[in-house]
Amino acid sequence: MLLQKEFLLVDGYNIIHAWDDLKELAQDVSLESARQKLMDILSNYKGVKNTTIILVFDGYLVKGNIGTAYPYHNIYVVYTKEAETADHYIERVVTSMPKHYRIRVATGDSLEQLIIYGQGATRMTAKELRLEIQAESNYLRERFIENRPPKNNLLADHLDREALEWIEALRRKK
Repeated sequence: MLLQKEFLLVDGYNIIHAWDDLKELAQDVSLESARQKLMDILSNYKGVKNTTIILVFDGYLVKGNIGTAYPYHNIYVVYTKEAETADHYIERVVTSMPKHYRIRVATGDSLEQLIIYGQGATRMTAKELRLEIQAESNYLRERFIENRPPKNNLLADHLDREALEWIEALRRKK
């Protein structure tokens, strides 16, 4: 049996313009800030998911751009070459991957979603990606808080309210 690998390809600018906080950051501060924040969000998400994340940004309008791909922490970031959109790059990657790989594509572009779906990949909207990332973050936060060791490792840290009240009543009797 082949080991099933999982990939998540993300259309970077599409996600930036679909998520209100990133869109606002791009408008108010800079597009570079929004890209960086998305890279950090996906890098944190990768920390809890066993999937290869490839974040793709359009570079097709940059004259002479040969395209670049580089690792950023635990994800991969790709800037497409001149005359190649992120959509075309994603389609090319999806069609070149073995069919037994699980491939998901996050984009808000409905035409791109249809094309990807036809190639055997699973489509994911920008909103679905956001919700999945938030759910993982919430789960980790709750799990960490519940399993966090007590500050001073006191007996009182391990007792329920009823036992604490009984001990307090005993203490006050003296």
